[in-house]
Amino acid sequence: MHQLETAAEIAERHLAKALPRRWSHVRAVAAKATSIAWIVGHDAETLTAAAWLHDIGYAPDIVDTGFHSLDGARWLVRAGASHRLAALVAHHSCASYEAELRGLGDVLAAEFPREESATSDALWFADMTTGPDGQDLSVAERLAEIRERYGPQHLVTRFWRLAGPPLFEAVKRTQDRLSD
Repeated sequence: MHQLETAAEIAERHLAKALPRRWSHVRAVAAKATSIAWIVGHDAETLTAAAWLHDIGYAPDIVDTGFHSLDGARWLVRAGASHRLAALVAHHSCASYEAELRGLGDVLAAEFPREESATSDALWFADMTTGPDGQDLSVAERLAEIRERYGPQHLVTRFWRLAGPPLFEAVKRTQDRLSD
């Protein structure tokens, strides 16, 4: 089966009924990734597949550690996905910062290499400019929404305080590629 069809079907099967709001976000992230995929050339399919699967680790039947990036990546490897696709999921949107706060930084780094590429930047861009209901947001609006949703002391809010600068850099690199 075609990688994109498989990714979309997997995401729908695990998220649509169990987590409909997350499913709305994932569909919109995948649509955005598809619309900008031309900037990554031959990697367009990988970008879009990663966008479909970036939040698969939230699915109740996939959760293991409670850290969705790692849980999703591990599950993808067990399901036969490429290690590269799993690594893009594992490290999407500054996940290494959250991993450190959860005491899983060494585990994440050992199991999945962090890729720095136009593809990873574009995945971060698509995720972090899409709100929880699929709406378009600026990165600043998305981070404000996260702070409001989780509260000021939540681990997710705390990790974004640390991860903001590299996130803004990845988004800027993607915006620059889009304007070329």
